[in-house]
Parts: sequence; structure tokens; C-alpha cells
Amino acid sequence: MKICVLVKEVPDAAVPKRIDPSTGRMDRSGERTLNPYDTHAIEAAMLIREAGAVAVEEIVAVTMGPESAVRALHKAVSLGADRSVHLCDAQLAGSDVAATGYALAKALEREQPDLVLLGQQSDDGECYTVGAVVADHLRMPSLTQVIKLDVEAPACAAQAPTLRCERQAEYGYDTVEVDCPAVIAVGDAINEPRYPSLKAIMGAKKKPLDVLGADDVGIDLARVGGEHSAAHWLAAKEPPRKATGQIIEDADTDATVARIVAWLDERKLI
Repeated sequence: MKICVLVKEVPDAAVPKRIDPSTGRMDRSGERTLNPYDTHAIEAAMLIREAGAVAVEEIVAVTMGPESAVRALHKAVSLGADRSVHLCDAQLAGSDVAATGYALAKALEREQPDLVLLGQQSDDGECYTVGAVVADHLRMPSLTQVIKLDVEAPACAAQAPTLRCERQAEYGYDTVEVDCPAVIAVGDAINEPRYPSLKAIMGAKKKPLDVLGADDVGIDLARVGGEHSAAHWLAAKEPPRKATGQIIEDADTDATVARIVAWLDERKLI
């Protein structure tokens, strides 16, 4: 069984998110890191391997992004991936969700995975939809918000493994069985990602890394990039600032209570 894990480089959580007004894209000039939601997908792949119900020959981390995104791949490898694939091409810059999903699907076609895992969302765009777009292009079943994942070995070698998934829904929880190959977006409640060892961190850069361009995976350039994306940024503005609240010093408790009651009464809140 081969598992591909989609990962993404995102701005560090401590960096304020802002749109670059000259491009309409997120400003990524600050510190960047591996999308924290994707660490749960890597951990899920590791747990499948360690459970031993099926033999996992390879766990491959796959990303699409600029040259700096290689750092996210190194982090993914330090967490357990065996090797990584970096889809890196300036012609892909500015792709919207639909174009990104298409490009990633083309890279995955080259790998022919039995299972594709990814985090439920990215920490920057928070679109929640990349997995579904990828699955549509790969013609694979897709599940989202999966918080429990068990793999059942097939009865014979000719059959594909079956996934038994529990997913969080608005009204409760669904239990769904799906045959591989499949695309599964996991929620952050599925597991607690492990910390990489010092040895794994030091050895991450030595693990195999394939850097691919759009032509290498057969991407139609008329379907990717900012110019060819269906969604286009028009404008952005900051939300209005809230008025400063009123602070009442409690020098006299009775007087303070009276002022609060009067304030609530004036606004017909009591």
C-alpha cells in the first residue's frame, strides 16, 4: 500500500495574516511552517503503517508551492514520510482552489497512491475543499472531517483494503466504509501528532526529494495560475474597528451596580 500525504507551507501562526494589495494574494513574506492540520494526516499514515493490518510500503509527502516550501517537506519527512515530491513551477503561482486541486491531482497520478491523506483545512486559506477537488480529478471517493480511521485487510490480494471511517457531521457522527483508493481529509481530533526525533530532523534533508515542474506531470497551463483561475481577487478591506468599551471602577459597589443596571436598562437588555 502506498500512502500520499498532501502538505502545505503556510505562514506561521504568530504572523498576522494580511493580503498583499498589489497581487491580491496572501502576504507570505514572514516566517512559514508546515500546515499544522497536515501533521495529523502524516500521523494517521504512520499509525496505519504501525497497526500492521496492511503493509505500507511507502509514505510520500506531496506539496505544491514555491522553492521555500521544501522546508515543509523536510518537516513532513522528519515526522515519518519516506520521501517527498515538490511540485514547483512559477506558472502555478496564484492558482485558486480548483486550479490547485487539479495540479496536485496530476502530481498524484504520477505516484498512483492507494490512499491520499490531508488535513481538513489549511491554516491560511481555510478552504476545506482541496481534498474534494483532488478526489474529483482522480475519480476516487472522498471523505472529510474524519476523526477515526481503521484499515481492514482484504480477504485476498486481488482486493483493495477497506477503510472504516468515523466523520464529524453537523448533526453528530457518521460511520462510513470506503474501498481504496480514496482521498481522506482528517480532522485535528483524529490523533495527537508525535514530535520528530533529533535524528529524524537531521536526516530529513537526506531523504529522496523529487522536484517537478508543470510539464513533468502533464499539467495543462491553461487551467492553472492566477490568470487562468476561475476565482479572481477584486478588493479587500479591514473590518470596522469596534468602539472602546466602558470601564467602571468599583470604588463603591452599590454605585457600580446601579450604573450597570442603568446601562442595561437604557439598551432594553433587562
